[in-house]
Formats: sequence, C-alpha cells, structure tokens
Amino acid sequence: MKNLLGSSIEELENVALNYGQAAFRGRQIYKWIYNYRNKKKNIDEIEILPLDFRKKLKDDGFKVSELTLQEKNLASDGTIKLLLSTTDYESIECVGIPTEKRLTACLSSQVGCPMDCKFCATGKEGLKRSLKTSEILDQILFIENEMNRKVTNIVFMGMGEPLLNIDDLLLSIRSINQDFQISQRKITVSTVAIPKMINKLSEKSFQILGNCQFTLAISLHASNQKTREKIIPSAINYEIKNIIEDCKQFVRDTGRRVSFEYLMLSGVNDNLEHANELSNLLKGFQCHVNLIQYNQIDEVEFKRSSLKIIQSFQSRLSNNGIAVSLRKSRGLDKNAACGQLRQNARNK
Repeated sequence: MKNLLGSSIEELENVALNYGQAAFRGRQIYKWIYNYRNKKKNIDEIEILPLDFRKKLKDDGFKVSELTLQEKNLASDGTIKLLLSTTDYESIECVGIPTEKRLTACLSSQVGCPMDCKFCATGKEGLKRSLKTSEILDQILFIENEMNRKVTNIVFMGMGEPLLNIDDLLLSIRSINQDFQISQRKITVSTVAIPKMINKLSEKSFQILGNCQFTLAISLHASNQKTREKIIPSAINYEIKNIIEDCKQFVRDTGRRVSFEYLMLSGVNDNLEHANELSNLLKGFQCHVNLIQYNQIDEVEFKRSSLKIIQSFQSRLSNNGIAVSLRKSRGLDKNAACGQLRQNARNK
C-alpha cells in the first residue's frame, strides 16, 4: 500500500512524472491532499486529475487515507474527540481543542501504549503497534474536516509513547511543518521519558528536520523518585535526577526550554512539601511547569485535586521562582481522558 499523505511536492511531482503525466499534476495532488476543506478521501475522487491517471494510481494501490471514522463525541465546550479505525481493525483516538484563535490537535503516535501509567486508560490494554507517518497525519485531516477549520497547533499527547516511535514522529513533524504549514514552535511532543531517548530525539531532529524547534514536554507528575514509580511503573528504569540532567542537555543542544507536565492527583503529589521538592529539583533550569487538572476515570483509584489545593501548589512554585501555569482540562463531559473512548467502544 502506497499512502501519499506525508509526501512533499517534489515527491508527488515524481509520482506524476513516473506515470507519464506533467509535473503540475503532482502539485494538484498536493493541494488536494492538504486542503482542510476537502472531505474526500479516495484517489478516484480527485476530479481535477484525468480519469485514466486516477484509475492507474488506484489500481497500483495508492491511497491518501487508511483511517475511517468510527465514533465522535462533542463536548459542551466545543472539544471534539474522534475514534478512528485502522485497516488492521485497531482503534486510535485524537482530539480537536478549539479556542477563538486556535485549533489544537491532540494526536496519537501508537495504538495503545506500553508504559502502563496508573492514571491513564490507554495503557490498560498494552501496546498493539506504532502508527505510520500517514496514520499520524490523517488524524489532523479528520479533525480539520469535522471542525471545518485549519489546525494551528499540535500536541503529541494522545495514545502512545512518541519516543518509542521516533522516526515516524519526526517524519510527521516534517510534514506538519512543511506541508500543513504549522510552525515547529506550535508543536509539542509529550513523553513519559525513556532512558537515552531524549538525547536521541534532539540528535535525530537535526538529522531529519535540520533543526529542533518544537517543545519537549516531560510527563513528570512527581517531585521525587518514589512517588513517580508509584504512578508510573516504567520510572524504575529512569531516575528522576537523570531525567532532569538529560533535559538540561536538551536545552543546551536546542536552545528550547523544556515543559514539565504535572498531573494533580489528590493526596498523592499535591501538597506543599511536594511543591517545595519540585522547586528544588527544577531550580536554575530553563523550564516551565504545567499543572493539569486530572480527567478522572472509573478504572483507577486516583482523584482530581481540588482547585484550592492546585492554586496553593501553583502559588508555592511561583513564589519559589518556578515558571508555572494551570492547564484546565477540556471535554470533561465527554470522556476526554486519553483512551476512554477507545475502551468504551471495546466494551460495547
């Protein structure tokens, strides 16, 4: 199967030339693929192309989409969550988060996840496989089609661990930047943190992208090793102090500050002692902390911290000189937590 999604203008021009067509036919395919208003998904629907050219492409296995829409949920705040099916009958999720000036696409990088974070629904069924570049990019098109507007920002915070699919991740970022015309500075890659992979991410970014301008977000969620291992079992392989050292190296290599995601879990990581501990861990480091309200799920024991506790935690970090913000959860009324829509569909 040959998926054209993710192909550059030059690559599509070569496809056209290989079929005896003029190069501009490749440019026509390019404009057709990346037009967010275009809801057609099949090669034979590219009506601007000659019929015989379309037929040859289709007969030879060319496609522009391998995903199909299985289910969608629209929350009262405008957030849309899509459950998409793959050709091998797996399911993945993506989310569109709109504001007046932007539309953020939250993308998955894998089917399932091997990390088994205790607060997350995605890891309950383990990892099935990694997504191909075209499958990652197609999520953007589905969100744009459903919301009838162009995606402006990308966060790799959906299903899966992006650093375990690093090549397709970076090829996706290349296309998001060059083909979807979204600046790298509007792209965030969120990772639980894998030993040696933070350094590999910056190294391969320069190789594949020529630079590294996207934001790295570490799902830290704890101020010490013991607490982190309690909620993220894989943390046993990666000491929190080593994560911070690797992040400092990432800043030196790229010039980009690192974000730390901190999910506020009631009675687990949300007291002021934890805030002081986190401050000491990050002091003197070019970084930013995002405090996150927890999307509760029935399958786990964790509860959301109260807003009062979160605000006290935020104030303590700020008073300690740490750049911090509170990111409110979206789509709370529509099973917005990662993996919930997929899990609910399987249980039907």
